[in-house]
Amino acid sequence: MEKLAKQVLICSLLTALVFLSCPLIMSHEVEDESEFNYDVKSEIGPFNWGHIKPEWSLCKIGSMQSPIDLLNERVQIVSHLGTLQMNYQPSNATLKNRGHDIKLGWLAGTSFLQINGTEYVLKQFHWHSPSEHTIDGRRLDLELHMVHETPSGQTAVIGILYKAGRRPDPFLSLLTNHLKAISNSTGAEREVGVMDPRLVKIGTSTTLYYRYIGSLTTPPCTENIAWTMLKKVKSVSKEQIRLLRDAVHDDFDANARPLQPINNRLVQLNKPKDHR
Repeated sequence: MEKLAKQVLICSLLTALVFLSCPLIMSHEVEDESEFNYDVKSEIGPFNWGHIKPEWSLCKIGSMQSPIDLLNERVQIVSHLGTLQMNYQPSNATLKNRGHDIKLGWLAGTSFLQINGTEYVLKQFHWHSPSEHTIDGRRLDLELHMVHETPSGQTAVIGILYKAGRRPDPFLSLLTNHLKAISNSTGAEREVGVMDPRLVKIGTSTTLYYRYIGSLTTPPCTENIAWTMLKKVKSVSKEQIRLLRDAVHDDFDANARPLQPINNRLVQLNKPKDHR
């Protein structure tokens, strides 16, 4: 009887470990470009992502999907979310052509974002053109996603919107030669040396930002992602946008997922009391 009890206990522990490990495995974005694309008419396009693999079913049935339209009429203005708590440090980084986007991976794990006492380590940047999120239905020219994760697999993303203009983005300017070097083939990866994420210049204590709970915008469309979207739109040159798009060989002129239903989710705009 004691032996049977031990066997049951071991099986229970193994089962628990499997369930605990699943979110960690499935929460990450898919790296293989050939498995999906952004062509809405394609069999592997965004309207069919949820049918391609069972583990991607949230892309079809999820109720907290991203991106969304940040409609001002629907947004709740608050001041209690506080300033963005970021501790970013320079780190060695690598640039990779993932076929569906360009990813800048941070290697040291020394930069983090803090939300409600939880530290999310900065893992990677990637870009979407045009923007995935919209403001009052208006789609911008580019969107940067700064992806952070905890050791347990929780994810938080800071999103920044860009409008094409005369001024190039200073951070992207540092990557120009590296982007050209990896533009020839999907999967190409290149060391870019030490980069400083602070050069993105997210803002000060008076920065306005939207906060809502959403999902990854690529398969497997994992939910319960803490989204922070900066309200201020930054500038990027048309040449920089073209370079990002030319480097991505997916035979489609965009890598932005269509808007998803909000489904009565709470969308907040944090406006500090001292903001004018």
